[in-house]
Amino acid sequence: MKNEPTVRLTVAQAVVRYLINQHSVLDEHRQRFIPAAAGIFGHGNVAGFSQAFAQYADDMPFIQGRNEQALGHAGTALAKASSRLQTLAVTASIGPGAMNLVTAAATATVNRLPLLLLPGDTYATRRQGPVLQELENPQDPSLSVNDAFRPVSTFFDRITRPEQLVTALPKAFRVLANPVETGAVVLSLPQDVQSHAFDYPLEMFSPRDWEIRRTIPQPTDIAAVAGLVASSTKPLIIAGGGVLYSQAQTALARFSDATGIPVAETFGGKGAVQRAAPWALGGIGLEGNPATNRLVAESDLIISVGTRLTDFATGSQTMFANPEVRFASINIAELDAIKQGAAAVVADARLGIDALAESLGGYRVSGSWADEIAAHKERWAPIRQAALDPDTQFDKDAAEHAHLNIPDTDAVITQGQLIGLLQDHARPGDTIIAAAGGPPGDLLKVWDATDDRHCHLEFGFSCMGYEIPAGIGVRLADPQSTGRVTVFIGDGTFLMNPTEILTAAQERLDITYVISENHGFQVIRRLQMMKFGEQFGNDFRYRNDEDRRLSGDYLRIDLREIAEGLGAQTYRVETSDEVRDVLERTRSARGPVAIVVPTIPLVDLPGSEVFWDVAPAEVAEQAGVHELRADYEQGLEKQRWHV
Repeated sequence: MKNEPTVRLTVAQAVVRYLINQHSVLDEHRQRFIPAAAGIFGHGNVAGFSQAFAQYADDMPFIQGRNEQALGHAGTALAKASSRLQTLAVTASIGPGAMNLVTAAATATVNRLPLLLLPGDTYATRRQGPVLQELENPQDPSLSVNDAFRPVSTFFDRITRPEQLVTALPKAFRVLANPVETGAVVLSLPQDVQSHAFDYPLEMFSPRDWEIRRTIPQPTDIAAVAGLVASSTKPLIIAGGGVLYSQAQTALARFSDATGIPVAETFGGKGAVQRAAPWALGGIGLEGNPATNRLVAESDLIISVGTRLTDFATGSQTMFANPEVRFASINIAELDAIKQGAAAVVADARLGIDALAESLGGYRVSGSWADEIAAHKERWAPIRQAALDPDTQFDKDAAEHAHLNIPDTDAVITQGQLIGLLQDHARPGDTIIAAAGGPPGDLLKVWDATDDRHCHLEFGFSCMGYEIPAGIGVRLADPQSTGRVTVFIGDGTFLMNPTEILTAAQERLDITYVISENHGFQVIRRLQMMKFGEQFGNDFRYRNDEDRRLSGDYLRIDLREIAEGLGAQTYRVETSDEVRDVLERTRSARGPVAIVVPTIPLVDLPGSEVFWDVAPAEVAEQAGVHELRADYEQGLEKQRWHV
């Protein structure tokens, strides 16, 4: 309106001032949606956004990063750790700086986690002609490299005039706050427009609450699922990340206590079960434990709650082997709810679980199914314990007898034993983080995330480079917590993106980085051996002068010095006792700590007994590939579609 109070601000100032006043609300719990911003300045955002963030620095803390992708990962980890109630706003310059955010955008969107990205863009006015780092497309002059964000974001808008913010910002936050649509939200901001001024309505900057709405289940849908449960003999629940985001852990425990229906966890759902119970099964699927997977294969009713059911959870459609198996689901997103031809309840996980519990009344699984669950768990428990026991000396002679060609290194413990040491050290309130390589699969298989020992796994995108900045995001989610944040990471992933250790040091964040040094991308080497039969390009080795391949000695890398140079207290320890000692001594350390632990290469945890559809070559000159292809084709025969 003509007489409406206004305030004259640049586009960048208006964005920052707006962010300061946005709040998320879930069950009357209110918090700043964007508690901090992060970024790296270049010519494409230094004049606009650096001035704006400096002007409002008292109200919007700014984190200076080393890599834009990493800062995006920190925002995604904050969102995951806060049950999607908070995230970071990340700014970048045009060109390479903006493009570094594309992987972070995909990670957030694939995992259905809110992330706000503010990349700079080329000039909207165009009077300058082609500018530094501009992509010139002869067919479409309006196209810029930022259009690469469109397929990996859930909302994209290019702001070419200042007044567009009045409608664009509320639309952006509607998506961030919507659990069905949330993901990476991108406001592409041309560098000249960032500095343009406009008389914005003052009301635009009043505090605003964004309610995270809980979708109420339809009674007819609940009745249909209850009917399936009542007629089943071996029901089983698969709990995904939606259980955590809807804070439905207590409701799930109450439901399974009453019904006895067992619960398996996906990567995203790790920690959905918060205490030891007869019905708690642990991880499912390709990196799950074999006891869980055998029970899944026998189940005649799979109830998925808050999961996307990707191929790691379904064994590429081979897991659900009971010929009479049926499917039900509770999911906030209809896209996921209908998978496997499920009887779908489109609802908030907590409300859906509670409604189903009420509908089932006094239902309880049969004694025979309960006994079978107990028997499988009992058989798995000693196998798990043996793999984690840090005081069992690894028998290299036995390994050679089993045709495992274990390289001779200075390592004396396995990665499984290192996990056992970390498990023994974990306390209530602690969080362990993993995302790529062997660590997330190993943690899904054997980590006990009960008693408030959180396990933060990013495996929707399995993004190498997520882990170290994720420690920052998890710590920001609860800065007052006395629990230790531990990033568990392999040497391959560590070398890809270690630089945010310096950011953790700069921000004085208490994070422990435990680096399993096994000389390569060993989990992919394992897959390579299963699908090709030879190691190629995965071990960290020098090029051999004779065959010109990467088959020489292991690379000489001092991971401890790298971490120390980035500001961490650093240690290199080899024995179980040394690991115990350094974990205990650094538990209350201020700032980042890096602990390098040599682990014996090529020694894996017990297998999951699950097929994964990764196809060996149909034709190859190398010996043995045709046998691997034949085994693969036998696995394909177990695939089933459930529609």
